Amino acid sequence: MDLQELRQEAHDVDVTVWVGKSGIGAVVEEMTDQLDDRELVKVKFLRAARGGTSTDELAETLAERVDATLVETRGNTAVYH
Repeated sequence: MDLQELRQEAHDVDVTVWVGKSGIGAVVEEMTDQLDDRELVKVKFLRAARGGTSTDELAETLAERVDATLVETRGNTAVYH
């Protein structure tokens, strides 16, 4: 699937991972498990997780930590493949 097809499919995917005040480190294992089971995982970055960092920066960092492709970020939500 190319990036455009993944973006279209991501539209109907529900958020299954929330990043809160514990930060990215708290969800790395869960993200890895979900990426093994699903094609796409949608993550919501709560205000407590963002602090002074942008959602884009957090999304890219999480993608690197779980060795995933960042499909898109929209608002405070990111989609991974």
